[in-house]
Amino acid sequence: MIEQPDSPEMNNRPLRILAALQYYLPHRTGVPIHVQRVAEALVKRGHQVTILAARHSIELPRDETINGVRIVRLWAPLRVSRGMVMPAYPWAAWGLIRLHDVVWLHTPMLETSLMAFLTRAAGKQLIATHHGDLILPPGLFNRFVRWFTFANYRFMASRAARLIAYSHDYADHSYYLKPFRDRVSVIYPPIQVPDPDPERVAELRERWQADGGPIIGYAGRFVQEKRPDLLIRALEVINRSFPRARVVFAGEYDIRYEDTWERNQALVQRYRDQLIFLGQLSSMQAMANFYAACDVLVLPSDSECFALVQVEAMLCGTPVVMTDTPGGRVPVSVTSMGAIVPRGDWEAIGAAVVDILQQPERYARPRADIERAFSLDETVRRYEKHLRRAARIPGWK
Repeated sequence: MIEQPDSPEMNNRPLRILAALQYYLPHRTGVPIHVQRVAEALVKRGHQVTILAARHSIELPRDETINGVRIVRLWAPLRVSRGMVMPAYPWAAWGLIRLHDVVWLHTPMLETSLMAFLTRAAGKQLIATHHGDLILPPGLFNRFVRWFTFANYRFMASRAARLIAYSHDYADHSYYLKPFRDRVSVIYPPIQVPDPDPERVAELRERWQADGGPIIGYAGRFVQEKRPDLLIRALEVINRSFPRARVVFAGEYDIRYEDTWERNQALVQRYRDQLIFLGQLSSMQAMANFYAACDVLVLPSDSECFALVQVEAMLCGTPVVMTDTPGGRVPVSVTSMGAIVPRGDWEAIGAAVVDILQQPERYARPRADIERAFSLDETVRRYEKHLRRAARIPGWK
C-alpha cells in the first residue's frame, strides 16, 4: 500500500532530517549551539538527525554520534573569510540528501545554492534557518564574499519550502529576508542554560572584583560588528560612578579573519587594569556561572540577529544592556529585563550600565517568566511542524 502525503502514518512517523551548516560542535558559537539543542530535542522525540558540517579541526572524527545525533564532518583545507571550503561536499551531500526526508539548512554558508540544487534534484524539500545577514569588515575581497554569499542565498530562498527567522523584527529589516517575507516563519531560538553553581559564582566574583566593585560582562567574539570597543569606551562614563568596575569578556578575541583585536590595542591598554579576557568558555555550566557572576551583561553590537546570550543571562538573573538593533532588541523588549540604547553611542551604554547598577531591583524578573517567554519546548514543536510539512510535499514547483 502506498502511503499518502496527508495520511496519519506520514504525519506520525519519525522523520529523517539532514541538517547542513558550516561548523558544529565542539565549535561553540550561536549557530552550532542552536542546531545542537533543536537536533537533540528532535532525537528525543523519536526523529533521526544527521549533521553535515566541516571538519574544522583535524583531531575531530569524520563520523560520530553524540547524544543520538550523527555528525558527518568533511575535510576543509581552505578557509574563505569565515567559511570553509569542503571539496567532497557535492558527493557527500547528494548521498545524504537521498537518505533523508527533509533538509534543514543554516545560512549564511558558502554551499547554500548547491544544497538547494541537490535537494531539488533528489525530489526533496528544505527549510532554512537564517542566523543573520553576513556583515564583514571593509575591503574588496570581503565585498565579493558578501555578494557571492547573498547570491547563493537568493537562489535557495526562492526555492525553499520555508525560511525561518528568529523574530518578526529581524525579518522585517534583514536584507536577506525582506525580499522573501511571504516565505518567512518566526521561531525563537532554542534557549537552554543550567542553574548557576552558587559556590562557583562566589569564587568568580571574588576573583574578578576590584575592592567590591561591579562586574560588567560581555559574551561574544571580539569582532567589528559586535563593537566591543564601545563597551570599553563606556568605562569613561561608568568610572564616574563606579571607578572599581571591571569588564569581563567571555569569547574569542584574537580572531584570525579580521583585525579588530589588533586595531583596538591602544584602547585595551588604556583600560587594561579594568579588563579581563577569558577566551571561549567550554561549557554551558561555565557560561551560566559567568552570567550569574556579572551584575549586568552588555551587548554593544551594530548588528545582531537575536543574541541568545541575552536570554541566557536573564535566566541566570542578570539584566542586559542591548543596542537598538533589529532582532537584537527583542529579548529586552519582551521581558523589560534591561535597557535598549542607541547603536554606536558609548556614552548611552555607560549611562544605562550605571542606571542598572544603581537600581538593580527595577530590572529583576523571575526566571519562570523568562522561561515562559522563550520556551524551548515551543521552539522545538514549531521546528517539528515545519519539518513535517516540508517532508510530505512531494516535489518543488
